[in-house]
Amino acid sequence: MTEDTLVVVYPSLFAENNVDQLIENIKKILKIKNLKFRKITKDDFLICVHADDPVFVSSAIALLFGIKQIVIAKKIKNDFKTIVSQVGELGSNLLLKGEKFFVKADGNAKGFVIKDLELAATSSIIQKNHKISAKPGTESKHDKLLQIYVTKSNAYLCIFVDEGLGGAANNSQLQKSVCCITDEFSAVSCLETIKQGFEVKLLICYETREDVIHLVKIMDKILPRLLRSEVELEFHKISKFGKKSDDILSKNSLITDILINSAKEKKISHISLTTSPLIFPSTYVETLQRRVFGAGMIPHISLSGIDSEIMKNAREIGMEKYVSKIEKLLRTNFTKSKPKLNKKEKTTKKIIKVRLGPNNVHTILDSLEIEH
Repeated sequence: MTEDTLVVVYPSLFAENNVDQLIENIKKILKIKNLKFRKITKDDFLICVHADDPVFVSSAIALLFGIKQIVIAKKIKNDFKTIVSQVGELGSNLLLKGEKFFVKADGNAKGFVIKDLELAATSSIIQKNHKISAKPGTESKHDKLLQIYVTKSNAYLCIFVDEGLGGAANNSQLQKSVCCITDEFSAVSCLETIKQGFEVKLLICYETREDVIHLVKIMDKILPRLLRSEVELEFHKISKFGKKSDDILSKNSLITDILINSAKEKKISHISLTTSPLIFPSTYVETLQRRVFGAGMIPHISLSGIDSEIMKNAREIGMEKYVSKIEKLLRTNFTKSKPKLNKKEKTTKKIIKVRLGPNNVHTILDSLEIEH
Protein backbone atom coordinates (compact mmCIF):
# COMPACT_ATOMS: atom_id res chain seq x y z
CA MET A 1 0.00 0.00 0.00
CA THR A 2 1.16 3.54 -0.72
CA GLU A 3 1.87 6.18 1.92
CA ASP A 4 -1.41 7.96 1.14
CA THR A 5 -3.53 4.81 1.57
CA LEU A 6 -5.27 4.77 4.95
CA VAL A 7 -7.88 2.92 6.96
CA VAL A 8 -10.68 5.45 7.44
CA VAL A 9 -13.37 4.97 10.09
CA TYR A 10 -16.75 6.68 9.80
CA PRO A 11 -18.36 6.81 13.29
CA SER A 12 -22.00 5.82 13.70
CA LEU A 13 -24.58 8.44 14.64
CA PHE A 14 -24.55 7.20 18.25
CA ALA A 15 -20.75 7.46 18.52
CA GLU A 16 -20.24 10.93 17.03
CA ASN A 17 -20.14 12.43 20.53
CA ASN A 18 -17.65 9.78 21.70
CA VAL A 19 -15.00 9.89 18.98
CA ASP A 20 -12.14 10.02 21.50
CA GLN A 21 -13.50 6.85 23.14
CA LEU A 22 -13.75 5.22 19.72
CA ILE A 23 -10.11 6.11 18.98
CA GLU A 24 -9.04 4.54 22.30
CA ASN A 25 -11.02 1.42 21.38
CA ILE A 26 -9.28 1.24 18.00
CA LYS A 27 -5.87 1.46 19.70
CA LYS A 28 -6.92 -1.24 22.17
CA ILE A 29 -8.20 -3.72 19.57
CA LEU A 30 -5.09 -3.28 17.43
CA LYS A 31 -2.88 -3.90 20.47
CA ILE A 32 -4.88 -7.03 21.37
CA LYS A 33 -4.51 -8.28 17.78
CA ASN A 34 -0.79 -7.38 17.71
CA LEU A 35 -1.28 -5.13 14.68
CA LYS A 36 1.04 -2.16 14.30
CA PHE A 37 0.02 1.34 13.24
CA ARG A 38 2.02 4.52 12.87
CA LYS A 39 -0.56 7.01 14.10
CA ILE A 40 -4.28 7.73 14.38
CA THR A 41 -5.57 11.17 13.42
CA LYS A 42 -8.93 12.95 13.17
CA ASP A 43 -10.00 14.73 10.00
CA ASP A 44 -13.33 16.44 10.65
CA PHE A 45 -15.81 13.61 11.21
CA LEU A 46 -13.39 10.85 10.15
CA ILE A 47 -10.81 8.77 12.05
CA CYS A 48 -7.74 7.99 9.97
CA VAL A 49 -5.48 5.05 10.85
CA HIS A 50 -2.03 5.08 9.26
CA ALA A 51 -0.96 1.43 9.08
CA ASP A 52 1.40 -0.74 7.03
CA ASP A 53 -1.21 -3.47 6.61
CA PRO A 54 -4.59 -1.77 6.07
CA VAL A 55 -6.42 -5.02 5.23
CA PHE A 56 -5.76 -6.74 8.57
CA VAL A 57 -6.18 -3.47 10.48
CA SER A 58 -9.60 -2.80 8.92
CA SER A 59 -10.71 -6.37 9.75
CA ALA A 60 -9.74 -5.91 13.40
CA ILE A 61 -11.48 -2.53 13.68
CA ALA A 62 -14.65 -4.10 12.22
CA LEU A 63 -15.04 -6.00 15.53
CA LEU A 64 -15.88 -2.73 17.30
CA PHE A 65 -19.25 -1.07 17.82
CA GLY A 66 -19.85 2.63 17.20
CA ILE A 67 -18.81 2.43 13.55
CA LYS A 68 -20.89 3.12 10.46
CA GLN A 69 -18.26 2.16 7.89
CA ILE A 70 -14.60 1.13 7.72
CA VAL A 71 -12.89 1.83 4.41
CA ILE A 72 -9.47 1.52 2.86
CA ALA A 73 -9.07 4.81 1.03
CA LYS A 74 -6.64 6.91 -0.93
CA LYS A 75 -6.12 10.38 0.55
CA ILE A 76 -5.96 13.33 -1.87
CA LYS A 77 -6.35 17.11 -1.69
CA ASN A 78 -9.86 18.58 -1.41
CA ASP A 79 -9.90 20.07 -4.89
CA PHE A 80 -12.79 19.58 -7.29
CA LYS A 81 -10.74 18.86 -10.45
CA THR A 82 -8.30 16.63 -8.60
CA ILE A 83 -11.08 14.57 -7.06
CA VAL A 84 -12.92 14.14 -10.37
CA SER A 85 -9.72 13.10 -12.17
CA GLN A 86 -8.71 10.62 -9.46
CA VAL A 87 -12.17 9.06 -9.32
CA GLY A 88 -12.00 8.56 -13.09
CA GLU A 89 -8.69 6.72 -12.73
CA LEU A 90 -10.00 4.66 -9.84
CA GLY A 91 -12.99 3.63 -11.96
CA SER A 92 -10.66 2.50 -14.72
CA ASN A 93 -8.85 0.21 -12.27
CA LEU A 94 -11.93 -1.24 -10.63
CA LEU A 95 -14.60 -1.57 -13.34
CA LEU A 96 -15.02 -4.59 -15.58
CA LYS A 97 -16.70 -4.71 -18.99
CA GLY A 98 -20.41 -3.89 -18.89
CA GLU A 99 -20.53 -3.21 -15.14
CA LYS A 100 -22.83 -0.60 -13.66
CA PHE A 101 -21.34 1.81 -11.15
CA PHE A 102 -22.61 4.41 -8.70
CA VAL A 103 -20.70 7.41 -7.35
CA LYS A 104 -21.64 8.52 -3.83
CA ALA A 105 -20.03 11.51 -2.09
CA ASP A 106 -20.43 12.71 1.49
CA GLY A 107 -18.90 15.36 3.74
CA ASN A 108 -17.92 19.03 3.65
CA ALA A 109 -17.65 20.54 0.17
CA LYS A 110 -15.24 23.46 -0.27
CA GLY A 111 -16.31 25.82 -3.07
CA PHE A 112 -18.55 23.24 -4.73
CA VAL A 113 -21.73 21.25 -4.17
CA ILE A 114 -21.55 17.54 -3.28
CA LYS A 115 -24.15 16.69 -5.94
CA ASP A 116 -22.08 18.45 -8.61
CA LEU A 117 -19.07 16.35 -7.56
CA GLU A 118 -21.06 13.14 -7.97
CA LEU A 119 -22.27 14.17 -11.44
CA ALA A 120 -18.81 15.29 -12.64
CA ALA A 121 -17.14 12.14 -11.31
CA THR A 122 -19.79 9.98 -13.00
CA SER A 123 -19.18 11.77 -16.31
CA SER A 124 -15.41 11.34 -15.93
CA ILE A 125 -15.76 7.58 -15.39
CA ILE A 126 -18.02 7.23 -18.45
CA GLN A 127 -15.51 9.11 -20.65
CA LYS A 128 -12.48 7.14 -19.44
CA ASN A 129 -14.23 3.77 -19.64
CA HIS A 130 -16.34 3.97 -22.79
CA LYS A 131 -14.37 1.10 -24.36
CA ILE A 132 -15.61 -1.34 -21.71
CA SER A 133 -19.18 0.02 -21.80
CA ALA A 134 -19.26 0.91 -18.10
CA LYS A 135 -22.62 2.51 -17.31
CA PRO A 136 -23.99 4.45 -14.34
CA GLY A 137 -26.41 2.57 -12.12
CA THR A 138 -28.50 3.69 -9.17
CA GLU A 139 -27.84 3.69 -5.41
CA SER A 140 -29.92 0.54 -5.01
CA LYS A 141 -28.79 -1.22 -8.20
CA HIS A 142 -25.10 -1.23 -9.16
CA ASP A 143 -22.14 -3.58 -9.49
CA LYS A 144 -19.48 -1.25 -8.05
CA LEU A 145 -19.82 1.59 -5.57
CA LEU A 146 -17.29 4.43 -5.86
CA GLN A 147 -17.47 6.30 -2.58
CA ILE A 148 -15.90 9.67 -1.70
CA TYR A 149 -15.57 11.28 1.73
CA VAL A 150 -14.79 14.98 1.64
CA THR A 151 -13.40 16.90 4.65
CA LYS A 152 -12.39 20.57 4.85
CA SER A 153 -8.85 19.87 3.68
CA ASN A 154 -8.84 16.41 2.09
CA ALA A 155 -10.83 13.89 0.14
CA TYR A 156 -10.79 10.11 0.56
CA LEU A 157 -11.43 7.82 -2.40
CA CYS A 158 -12.61 4.46 -1.14
CA ILE A 159 -10.86 1.40 -2.53
CA PHE A 160 -12.64 -1.05 -0.20
CA VAL A 161 -15.78 -0.45 1.89
CA ASP A 162 -16.99 -2.56 4.83
CA GLU A 163 -20.15 -1.85 6.84
CA GLY A 164 -19.69 -1.39 10.60
CA LEU A 165 -21.87 -2.80 13.38
CA GLY A 166 -23.27 0.62 14.39
CA GLY A 167 -24.40 1.34 17.93
CA ALA A 168 -22.52 3.23 20.64
CA ALA A 169 -18.77 3.00 21.11
CA ASN A 170 -17.67 0.05 23.26
CA ASN A 171 -17.68 0.89 27.01
CA SER A 172 -18.88 4.45 26.38
CA GLN A 173 -21.47 4.15 29.17
CA LEU A 174 -18.65 3.77 31.74
CA GLN A 175 -20.88 1.19 33.45
CA LYS A 176 -20.63 -2.58 33.87
CA SER A 177 -23.55 -4.96 33.42
CA VAL A 178 -23.83 -8.67 34.17
CA CYS A 179 -25.09 -10.72 31.22
CA CYS A 180 -26.04 -14.38 31.00
CA ILE A 181 -25.78 -16.61 27.94
CA THR A 182 -28.16 -19.55 28.18
CA ASP A 183 -29.47 -19.76 24.60
CA GLU A 184 -29.35 -17.96 21.26
CA PHE A 185 -31.74 -15.20 22.31
CA SER A 186 -29.74 -14.38 25.44
CA ALA A 187 -26.58 -14.19 23.31
CA VAL A 188 -28.21 -11.53 21.13
CA SER A 189 -29.32 -9.71 24.30
CA CYS A 190 -25.71 -9.71 25.51
CA LEU A 191 -24.52 -8.48 22.11
CA GLU A 192 -27.02 -5.62 22.27
CA THR A 193 -25.85 -4.69 25.77
CA ILE A 194 -22.31 -4.32 24.43
CA LYS A 195 -23.64 -2.41 21.42
CA GLN A 196 -25.35 0.06 23.77
CA GLY A 197 -22.01 0.95 25.37
CA PHE A 198 -21.86 -1.26 28.48
CA GLU A 199 -18.86 -3.28 29.59
CA VAL A 200 -20.19 -6.79 30.27
CA LYS A 201 -19.42 -9.51 32.78
CA LEU A 202 -20.33 -12.86 31.16
CA LEU A 203 -22.15 -15.74 32.84
CA ILE A 204 -23.09 -19.00 31.18
CA CYS A 205 -26.00 -21.05 32.55
CA TYR A 206 -26.26 -24.57 31.13
CA GLU A 207 -28.19 -27.77 31.81
CA THR A 208 -26.16 -30.54 30.16
CA ARG A 209 -22.69 -31.22 28.75
CA GLU A 210 -24.07 -30.79 25.23
CA ASP A 211 -25.53 -27.42 26.23
CA VAL A 212 -22.25 -26.04 27.52
CA ILE A 213 -20.40 -27.03 24.33
CA HIS A 214 -23.10 -25.35 22.23
CA LEU A 215 -23.14 -22.20 24.38
CA VAL A 216 -19.34 -21.86 24.39
CA LYS A 217 -19.39 -21.91 20.56
CA ILE A 218 -22.00 -19.13 20.58
CA MET A 219 -20.08 -17.15 23.21
CA ASP A 220 -16.94 -17.36 21.06
CA LYS A 221 -18.68 -15.03 18.58
CA ILE A 222 -19.00 -12.39 21.32
CA LEU A 223 -15.64 -12.69 23.11
CA PRO A 224 -13.56 -10.78 20.48
CA ARG A 225 -15.85 -7.76 20.98
CA LEU A 226 -15.18 -7.43 24.72
CA LEU A 227 -11.95 -5.46 24.13
CA ARG A 228 -10.03 -7.62 26.57
CA SER A 229 -7.13 -9.98 26.03
CA GLU A 230 -8.10 -12.02 29.11
CA VAL A 231 -11.61 -12.66 30.43
CA GLU A 232 -13.11 -14.16 33.55
CA LEU A 233 -16.05 -16.43 32.77
CA GLU A 234 -18.58 -17.72 35.28
CA PHE A 235 -20.32 -21.03 34.54
CA HIS A 236 -23.45 -22.22 36.37
CA LYS A 237 -24.87 -25.72 35.94
CA ILE A 238 -28.61 -25.60 36.59
CA SER A 239 -31.30 -28.29 36.71
CA LYS A 240 -32.98 -29.28 33.47
CA PHE A 241 -36.01 -27.29 32.31
CA GLY A 242 -38.42 -28.22 29.56
CA LYS A 243 -39.27 -26.38 26.35
CA LYS A 244 -42.77 -25.23 27.28
CA SER A 245 -43.51 -21.53 27.82
CA ASP A 246 -43.90 -22.07 31.58
CA ASP A 247 -40.45 -23.67 31.73
CA ILE A 248 -38.85 -20.84 29.73
CA LEU A 249 -40.19 -18.23 32.16
CA SER A 250 -39.22 -20.30 35.23
CA LYS A 251 -35.69 -20.78 33.89
CA ASN A 252 -35.36 -17.07 33.17
CA SER A 253 -36.51 -16.32 36.70
CA LEU A 254 -33.84 -18.61 38.17
CA ILE A 255 -31.18 -17.02 35.98
CA THR A 256 -32.23 -13.58 37.23
CA ASP A 257 -31.47 -14.73 40.80
CA ILE A 258 -28.07 -16.02 39.66
CA LEU A 259 -27.33 -12.69 37.99
CA ILE A 260 -28.26 -10.77 41.13
CA ASN A 261 -25.94 -12.89 43.29
CA SER A 262 -23.07 -12.53 40.83
CA ALA A 263 -23.55 -8.76 40.57
CA LYS A 264 -23.49 -8.49 44.37
CA GLU A 265 -20.24 -10.45 44.60
CA LYS A 266 -18.56 -8.36 41.89
CA LYS A 267 -20.15 -5.08 43.05
CA ILE A 268 -21.63 -4.42 39.60
CA SER A 269 -24.54 -1.98 39.45
CA HIS A 270 -26.43 -3.14 36.34
CA ILE A 271 -28.04 -6.43 35.36
CA SER A 272 -28.96 -7.18 31.76
CA LEU A 273 -32.24 -9.09 31.73
CA THR A 274 -32.82 -11.53 28.86
CA THR A 275 -36.38 -10.47 28.31
CA SER A 276 -38.51 -8.04 26.36
CA PRO A 277 -42.03 -6.66 26.82
CA LEU A 278 -42.55 -7.34 23.12
CA ILE A 279 -42.25 -11.08 23.77
CA PHE A 280 -42.94 -11.80 27.43
CA PRO A 281 -45.99 -10.69 29.48
CA SER A 282 -45.43 -7.21 30.90
CA THR A 283 -46.35 -8.37 34.42
CA TYR A 284 -43.58 -10.98 34.24
CA VAL A 285 -41.01 -8.43 33.00
CA GLU A 286 -42.04 -6.02 35.77
CA THR A 287 -41.68 -8.78 38.39
CA LEU A 288 -38.07 -9.42 37.33
CA GLN A 289 -37.33 -5.69 37.29
CA ARG A 290 -38.71 -5.24 40.80
CA ARG A 291 -36.59 -8.15 41.99
CA VAL A 292 -33.44 -6.50 40.65
CA PHE A 293 -34.40 -3.10 42.09
CA GLY A 294 -35.14 -4.77 45.41
CA ALA A 295 -31.59 -6.13 45.48
CA GLY A 296 -30.25 -2.59 45.09
CA MET A 297 -29.29 -2.88 41.42
CA ILE A 298 -30.51 -1.47 38.12
CA PRO A 299 -32.20 -3.76 35.55
CA HIS A 300 -31.30 -3.15 31.93
CA ILE A 301 -33.42 -4.55 29.10
CA SER A 302 -31.29 -4.25 25.99
CA LEU A 303 -34.01 -5.84 23.84
CA SER A 304 -36.84 -3.56 24.94
CA GLY A 305 -37.37 -2.89 21.23
CA ILE A 306 -36.75 -5.61 18.64
CA ASP A 307 -36.35 -4.97 14.92
CA SER A 308 -34.62 -6.48 11.89
CA GLU A 309 -31.37 -4.72 12.83
CA ILE A 310 -30.89 -7.16 15.72
CA MET A 311 -31.15 -10.15 13.38
CA LYS A 312 -28.81 -8.39 10.96
CA ASN A 313 -26.17 -7.96 13.67
CA ALA A 314 -26.56 -11.59 14.74
CA ARG A 315 -25.81 -12.63 11.17
CA GLU A 316 -22.89 -10.21 10.80
CA ILE A 317 -21.00 -11.68 13.75
CA GLY A 318 -21.45 -15.24 12.49
CA MET A 319 -24.63 -16.25 14.36
CA GLU A 320 -26.71 -16.68 11.20
CA LYS A 321 -27.28 -20.41 11.81
CA TYR A 322 -28.91 -19.58 15.16
CA VAL A 323 -31.39 -17.00 13.83
CA SER A 324 -34.15 -19.57 13.22
CA LYS A 325 -34.07 -20.59 16.92
CA ILE A 326 -34.31 -16.93 17.96
CA GLU A 327 -37.26 -16.40 15.64
CA LYS A 328 -38.95 -19.50 17.10
CA LEU A 329 -38.76 -17.98 20.60
CA LEU A 330 -40.17 -14.69 19.29
CA ARG A 331 -43.26 -16.59 18.09
CA THR A 332 -43.84 -18.37 21.44
CA ASN A 333 -47.16 -17.55 23.10
CA PHE A 334 -46.63 -16.73 26.79
CA THR A 335 -50.14 -15.35 27.39
CA LYS A 336 -51.34 -18.21 29.62
CA SER A 337 -47.94 -19.18 31.05
CA LYS A 338 -47.60 -19.60 34.80
CA PRO A 339 -43.93 -19.57 35.81
CA LYS A 340 -42.83 -20.78 39.22
CA LEU A 341 -41.07 -17.55 40.18
CA ASN A 342 -40.14 -18.71 43.68
CA LYS A 343 -38.79 -22.12 42.70
CA LYS A 344 -35.57 -22.91 44.59
CA GLU A 345 -32.98 -24.69 42.50
CA LYS A 346 -29.54 -26.05 43.33
CA THR A 347 -26.78 -24.83 41.04
CA THR A 348 -23.04 -25.41 40.82
CA LYS A 349 -20.62 -22.63 39.91
CA LYS A 350 -17.18 -22.62 38.33
CA ILE A 351 -15.10 -19.55 37.46
CA ILE A 352 -12.28 -19.70 34.92
CA LYS A 353 -9.91 -17.16 33.41
CA VAL A 354 -9.11 -17.43 29.72
CA ARG A 355 -6.55 -15.65 27.60
CA LEU A 356 -8.28 -15.07 24.27
CA GLY A 357 -6.73 -16.49 21.13
CA PRO A 358 -7.54 -18.48 17.97
CA ASN A 359 -8.78 -21.58 19.87
CA ASN A 360 -11.07 -20.11 22.54
CA VAL A 361 -13.64 -22.92 22.40
CA HIS A 362 -11.05 -25.66 23.07
CA THR A 363 -9.32 -23.58 25.76
CA ILE A 364 -12.57 -22.93 27.64
CA LEU A 365 -13.82 -26.52 27.44
CA ASP A 366 -10.41 -27.83 28.57
CA SER A 367 -10.52 -25.44 31.54
CA LEU A 368 -13.96 -26.83 32.44
CA GLU A 369 -12.60 -30.40 32.02
CA ILE A 370 -15.30 -31.18 29.49
CA GLU A 371 -14.53 -33.66 26.70
CA HIS A 372 -15.20 -32.32 23.21
